[in-house]
Amino acid sequence: MTGSEAADLPDDGALKTPDRLRRRASQLLSQLTVRSDRLISEGLTRVGTRKWHYAVLASLQDLGPGSQALLSRRTGIYRSDMVGVLNELAERGFVERAPDPADRRRNIITISARGRRQLRLLDDVLDGLHDELLAPLTPAEREQFTRLLTCLLDHHTRTA
Repeated sequence: MTGSEAADLPDDGALKTPDRLRRRASQLLSQLTVRSDRLISEGLTRVGTRKWHYAVLASLQDLGPGSQALLSRRTGIYRSDMVGVLNELAERGFVERAPDPADRRRNIITISARGRRQLRLLDDVLDGLHDELLAPLTPAEREQFTRLLTCLLDHHTRTA
């Protein structure tokens, strides 16, 4: 950095995001996604789990048993990554695999009682992490923010 470039920096050395970028929803969503992913990943790591574990357990609890392919579609986890996720969950006793009576080449994955207990624990952990993420917002603003994000995601999922 040349002397003239250093002179262009604020006295405190802090770099600001240009206003032009702060007016772009896509830029704000991208920056928030990075921070949100880091917060959630670090928080779940502290309790020995990952966000994909939560996604699979929530899918099984809320939507019922399914094949590896169905769970992949439900959660957005690539099929090639799903095997590893399911192996980790099965090793911990959170899911059970059983041959599909309609197609014995395929397994049906079911959440276990231990998996349901783990899911409740993870719900509590994520509630705390979301409180941290959304700290500047009131409860009403949090609900509105979630509704708006859901509306956008639903729109772009239907049109994709």
